[in-house]
Amino acid sequence: PGEQPEFGRFSWFAMLFGAGIGIGMLTYSTGEPLAHFSNNPDIIRGLVDAQSAEAVRPAYIYTFLHWGFAAWGTYALVGLAIGYVAYRRNLPLTIRSALAPLFGLRLSGVWGHLVDIVAVVATILGVAVTMGIGVEQFVMGLARLGVGDWLLDPDGSSSIAAVILLLLVLVGASTISALSGVGRGIKWLSNLNMGLSFALLALFAIVGSAFGGLKLLGVGVWDYLRTLVPNSLTLFDAGGESGDALVQWQLDWSVFYWAWWIALGPYMGMFVARISRGRTIREVTFGMLGFGTAGCALFFMVFGNYALHLELSEALSVTTMLQEEGAPQAIIAVVQSLPFSSIVLPLFCLVCLVFMATTYDSAAYTLALGATRRLQVGQDPPRWHRLFWAFGIGVLPVTLMFLDGLTPLQTASVVVSLPLIAVGVLMAASLVRSLREDQAEGS
Repeated sequence: PGEQPEFGRFSWFAMLFGAGIGIGMLTYSTGEPLAHFSNNPDIIRGLVDAQSAEAVRPAYIYTFLHWGFAAWGTYALVGLAIGYVAYRRNLPLTIRSALAPLFGLRLSGVWGHLVDIVAVVATILGVAVTMGIGVEQFVMGLARLGVGDWLLDPDGSSSIAAVILLLLVLVGASTISALSGVGRGIKWLSNLNMGLSFALLALFAIVGSAFGGLKLLGVGVWDYLRTLVPNSLTLFDAGGESGDALVQWQLDWSVFYWAWWIALGPYMGMFVARISRGRTIREVTFGMLGFGTAGCALFFMVFGNYALHLELSEALSVTTMLQEEGAPQAIIAVVQSLPFSSIVLPLFCLVCLVFMATTYDSAAYTLALGATRRLQVGQDPPRWHRLFWAFGIGVLPVTLMFLDGLTPLQTASVVVSLPLIAVGVLMAASLVRSLREDQAEGS
């Protein structure tokens, strides 16, 4: 009681947003609404026509379903469960610590090691895919800026030279941050990232059709909230006229995204716990669910609405580009279609780079934190350990990009999330038990 937060609200939220969801949101801020604009459960059931004006609101309902409370609620649960026992009971910032109120010393041996190992593997897989997507997007942006033909291979994919160069830049940024500590390196990167993101949103609002997106924001959030419970609990049945298509859609989208957030939960949970010391449970819960969801909604509305405007006006077939070239190339084309794109596109590439650096550094820090034993509460892991993980999570996506692509890694991360579902349920029970015990002692 009475302890002051280590970081101010702006820096705290900047670190949450940049580390947890930033690069993925930037990549799919146009791709996801456009995908649901062409196909979603309402379209499959014949309630609205695909790629029509009536399909806009359902497109945002399902976009927010995947990027709203589902993501931030998972992060908040793990962060609260770890942070509460770490700071109130002086336990290490690890996944096993969150289960200590239920299992006690039984988690100090093999079972505890197993829980932490699964969390580390899930983090590596999830972050590696995220970094792979970000690398591709950044390289495509540089190529559109005319930096050089050497950035791309003849088939249009990122060249080995471009990826290695970007990897060296990210490892260099992580090295500098590791030497300065979380209170400076990650904080400074996150603050810079937040400022650049606001500037990018402002440019879209000025030179694009983003004011229409801001008007749609309130309607979209209301539609999401009023449909949240039924959409979250509905399980489609196979068979019938549209049953098989509905089941396939749910597997491809909702089930995948929920598994994805669960796989990233240990990474973000430990990071949330590390930067949230001194904050109340109410602050962490409403800060993440409220501001996190609102931040995602703003990006999807501003970027996505402009892409929908291009699609409906037939100025650019973003849907075709999504299907043929993928989300990273699609958003680069959308940005390049803006007036004054010579200003907006370099800013977009810079935001992408800083988002990647923030995610990269925070992931290396969290992996080192979870894999280092006997750290005192609030103590940073050794610098060499952070650099080791920084190198590891950089090499893995680069290697896979030139072998079978990122799809096997995505599949593996979803599979790893299965045991973490049970861990998440146990975390919730453990947190409730801790709160009840402390309340009883206080009364």
